[in-house]
Amino acid sequence: MKPIRLMSGFLTVGVWTMLSRLLGFARDIMIAGYLGTGPVAQAFLVAFSLPNLFRRFFAEGAFNMAFVPMFSKKLEAEDGAREFAQDAFVVMASFLLVFSVFAILAMPWLITAMASGFRGDERFDLAVTYGRWAFPYILFISLAALLSGVLNATGRFVAAAAAPVLLNIIFISGMVIAGSVGTEVAIGWGLTLAVPLAGAAQLLLVWWSARKAGFPLRFSRPKWTPDLKRLMIIAAPAALAGGVLQINLLIGRQVASFFDGAVAWLSYADRLYQLPLGVVGIAIGVVLLPDLSRRLQAGDTQGGKQAFSRAVEVSLALTIPAAFALLAIPAALISVMFERGAFTAADTSATAMAVAIYGLGLPAFVLQKTLQPLFFAREDTKRPFYYAVASMVINAVVAISLAPFIGFIAAAIGTTITGWAMVVLLWRGSRDMGDAAVLDDRFKSRIWRIIAASVGMGLVLIAAQAVLSPWLAMATVRYFALAVLVGIGIVSYFAIGQMIGAFRLAEFKAAMRR
Repeated sequence: MKPIRLMSGFLTVGVWTMLSRLLGFARDIMIAGYLGTGPVAQAFLVAFSLPNLFRRFFAEGAFNMAFVPMFSKKLEAEDGAREFAQDAFVVMASFLLVFSVFAILAMPWLITAMASGFRGDERFDLAVTYGRWAFPYILFISLAALLSGVLNATGRFVAAAAAPVLLNIIFISGMVIAGSVGTEVAIGWGLTLAVPLAGAAQLLLVWWSARKAGFPLRFSRPKWTPDLKRLMIIAAPAALAGGVLQINLLIGRQVASFFDGAVAWLSYADRLYQLPLGVVGIAIGVVLLPDLSRRLQAGDTQGGKQAFSRAVEVSLALTIPAAFALLAIPAALISVMFERGAFTAADTSATAMAVAIYGLGLPAFVLQKTLQPLFFAREDTKRPFYYAVASMVINAVVAISLAPFIGFIAAAIGTTITGWAMVVLLWRGSRDMGDAAVLDDRFKSRIWRIIAASVGMGLVLIAAQAVLSPWLAMATVRYFALAVLVGIGIVSYFAIGQMIGAFRLAEFKAAMRR
């Protein structure tokens, strides 16, 4: 994949992910307005996080990180790629069907593992009920993730990137319909029933796209093949690594569950920093992994080095300024977007504090998305597992030890510190990969300018926020005032960056035209 195609792939995935994240904000703003940080909101957020946790564990984590490199190499060598995808699809469907039945039966124990602080109050029973109805989502979305891997490996990014848009449209529709009843319980049910429906819609979209691309995968009797055996051998360490990473999330949620409202505060803060992480980090990871895998198969070491360097450069050029923005104006962002209805000024203060701490870790979270493909493209899933175990220990020590002294915010601090620790471990581990894992001179000359432009933008944002503060507090114009504030940040960053040579706007324009 040539650099311009690599960049256009990033932008294709990034634009659709941006649309999905914006609709996700609309969804979360509605949840905050209808439910605030009350028991129904907390119960639903924990219930919905369960299938998403296992989805990252099985599909986007272990299975796809092993499947995509193998599938990409089979495509490059024209060696039974379609048959391999079909076998993997059937085996995953069979396993997840059985797993879902067991999980639904064991839901009280799973909710306890997620949020033991819920036991003894109404949040627990609600979370168990919501969880049982929402859990089938994992079957649909995991199969959709596998089909998305097939599409991405063939250079077709649109359908897979657009599928999450359906999720948020269905969620918003469910809330609007349930909101007409007017009770929190009705809205909770509207959200819960939207979960499996949204998963089925996403699966249908990517299945249809894969069929048009020449991969009409179907349900059939599973069969065990040598390729699947190799896939599972490669996927096992990645599955363990995914399990460790999900334990990190469990640690944070367990800490939060003992502080009233904290599960919702961290969830809303997570949504905000997930916008740049999703738009940039996921786009980079989705496009980079199949590209590196195919270059390794073709022996193109120099091309792999260039692709890796551009991925890191682009990801940091877009996320370092986002991190400075989250540090500079977290209260303005949260108050304008969420503070209404049941979401109070006290909720804004707590959520903004978590946003700023997550902002410190944002570049690390994105760098992980660029470093992990170096290992997975080489079918090396063991070392990322070892690194994940080390990060889990760090997270547990930080979050659990600090919680009695500083409260729920210890969970956010643990997440950020763990993110940077994981980057250090991945970076050190990539040293033995040769030139393909070495950043080129262009990156080394630009990174310091990117940081300088981001600092300048942060200072401009702080000054602009002070000027706009009266309008940011006015209900009638605060959305426009926030849009102006964000626009000032974007313009100032790209203007400073262009002037000091952090990047060339012509490069972005060329990729956009593509």
